[in-house]
Amino acid sequence: MPIILAIETSAELASCALLTGEHAARKVLTRASSGVRTHSQSVLPMVQELLGEAGVTLAQVDAIAFGAGPGSFTGVRTACGVAQGLAYGANLPVLPLVTLEAMAEACRASTGASEVLAVLDARMGEVYWAQYRYEDADGWREVLAPALSAPQDVAPLPADGLRACGNGLSEYADAFAGKAFAQDAMLDIVPHARELALLAVAALAAGQGVPAAQAQPLYLRNKVAYTSAERQAINAAKAGQGAS
Repeated sequence: MPIILAIETSAELASCALLTGEHAARKVLTRASSGVRTHSQSVLPMVQELLGEAGVTLAQVDAIAFGAGPGSFTGVRTACGVAQGLAYGANLPVLPLVTLEAMAEACRASTGASEVLAVLDARMGEVYWAQYRYEDADGWREVLAPALSAPQDVAPLPADGLRACGNGLSEYADAFAGKAFAQDAMLDIVPHARELALLAVAALAAGQGVPAAQAQPLYLRNKVAYTSAERQAINAAKAGQGAS
């Protein structure tokens, strides 16, 4: 079993995880810190704490995984940058992993569901979402690839036992009210390094590790901020819709 260091800062919660041990003795140590503005300051101390607790040096780590997105523009860049910096120094492969798949893994661990819809708050009145199916032989498979849309446009494919999860469902509760897939949803699930570390084992075995220089975030939103003129145009359009 490889030793995996995982870093996740794509949402409000920053987390790090260290997976060590063999099979039944496998352990995942974790640290977490909330507050987007402090992510860049909190990650390295958390990594140092985990390595110290496990009695492991960075050179003994087999790969560094990070939440590549979708998520906060600044957050995914932070995780990518820290992973790259650590990997450069120790000459380690980097595993860019999808945050929504990590949410699906958390949902499966809590509910046993093998059909999962993950919905993450993207701010600006939108959500990131994707649909996954878990198969014992192959792990997670994308049913619908990660997308960015208005909450009301989330449209999973029919699947027996589909469970939805993610803070996007609670943030836009009115948009999801009455939708069958939103019933009994796991609303408190957000991306966490613990699930990234677990997913990274299969990803590393499948040869998905890349050199540090090739690690890239996953961006679904082309622009992260509107100009003043664009905001005025958007507000004017909304006002016009309300008047019509």
